[in-house]
Amino acid sequence: MDPRSEVLLRQAELFEGNVLLAGLPADDLLNQLPGARGWSWHAGEQATLEARFAGRSTFGTTAPDVAFDSAVLFLPKSRELTDYLLHALASHLHGRTLFLIGEKRGGIERAAKQLAAYGRTRKLDSARHCQLWQVEVSEAVTRPDLPALAQRYTLPLADGPLQVISLPGVFSHGRLDRGSALLIEHLDNLPSGHLLDFGCGAGVLGALLKRRHADSQVTLLDVDAFAVASSRLTLAANGLEANVIAGDGIDAAPQALTAILSNPPFHQGVHTSYQATEHLLRQAARHLQPGGELRLVANSFLKYPPLIEEHLGPCQVLADADGFRIYSAKRP
Repeated sequence: MDPRSEVLLRQAELFEGNVLLAGLPADDLLNQLPGARGWSWHAGEQATLEARFAGRSTFGTTAPDVAFDSAVLFLPKSRELTDYLLHALASHLHGRTLFLIGEKRGGIERAAKQLAAYGRTRKLDSARHCQLWQVEVSEAVTRPDLPALAQRYTLPLADGPLQVISLPGVFSHGRLDRGSALLIEHLDNLPSGHLLDFGCGAGVLGALLKRRHADSQVTLLDVDAFAVASSRLTLAANGLEANVIAGDGIDAAPQALTAILSNPPFHQGVHTSYQATEHLLRQAARHLQPGGELRLVANSFLKYPPLIEEHLGPCQVLADADGFRIYSAKRP
């Protein structure tokens, strides 16, 4: 059981009614709180919840259109996303209670100050290195306009400017990260066919691939609903069309790809995790057609080449700069 869920269950009498659990972990909490519903923006956790509690959790970037008497927000990593989610939940809860649960190292005490925008806050519990806060939403709150919260910027590239739109919570929100910038410089000589932007974020790589390979099929894949929505906005802003899907890791990707391009993620909430990337390296060959290429950028201290060579083939370093390396390997 997630420690945040354990803290909630210490106060279970507060959550016996029709409560919405936003950003809930994929644990046994819905079983322990039979009147509760979930709202998830993580495709993997949503799939697990749907398998165990069919119809009791909704996936997406907006609060489910169902009635609820109170809500609990499981604190996300991003401050901007926290602002949006608190606002979205509070807009349904005039005169009712909004709870906030999170780990201390995840910034729960800072986030409690954001909660105070909706009324007088109260700390209810502190245990398992987590804190539980509540507020009664004292005034009516209008529903937030998510697209209006997007950050927009332009990449000045040799083949013309690329418009990028990112929503709150998306990796490198409002700016191009150094790893992606290096990978963009090394997108030449890709095979034509079906190209995948794995962990697409705001859709920078996927949009650029589609613009430069108009005749190729391009798929963008991310586990996060806000990233999927951002990628669709980025594609539309550049007059491009591609397939954008939500899925948990490379297992959700199409088969017979000619290339997989990635600046892979290594965070799950506030925790560092290389599981998704390592699984990508182990399974890439199953999704690539013969001669298909995996090309990714990673921090130079990460020991990915042995894993790539074990599961795919000889690994080349295409670039080494600014603490990042571009690796390339082809399926035999």
